[in-house]
Amino acid sequence: MKKLALIVLFGVAALVSACNTVEGVGRDVQGAGEAVSDTARTVKDKL
Repeated sequence: MKKLALIVLFGVAALVSACNTVEGVGRDVQGAGEAVSDTARTVKDKL
């Protein structure tokens, strides 16, 4: 029974950490997209 509880605990911990990782990647991609958009606006305004 203890072994099963440990397996479940580690599984839940892995899922929670994966959610945080995916959220962080999403924020990074969003930041990169905003930087590209800002650069495109700047170039467009100069033309």
